[in-house]
Amino acid sequence: MNKKYFFLLLFSLLFYSNCIAQDVKQQGETLGFYPNPVSNGKIYITSKTSLEKEILIFDVLGKKVLQTTTTSRELSINSIPSGVYIIKITEGETTATRKLIIR
Repeated sequence: MNKKYFFLLLFSLLFYSNCIAQDVKQQGETLGFYPNPVSNGKIYITSKTSLEKEILIFDVLGKKVLQTTTTSRELSINSIPSGVYIIKITEGETTATRKLIIR
């Protein structure tokens, strides 16, 4: 029984430390997007570089609804219905994960 609690505690600490590391990385980064909420079917990606960006959008159940790669700062999301989503933007070694609301 004690082994079970030890592994549960170990897993919890590893998960918690990973969350803290991600929060620290996100505070110092400049990768993002606007507007949020989206009402015109387009988002604009903000970045200090013009590297290729991979964009992933997931619904609240974790199903991938969009995956694309772009060098443009503008992305059309007209094909995605209204709702709440998670957007993950990766550019080089930098990743930003945010909530996205589409109206």
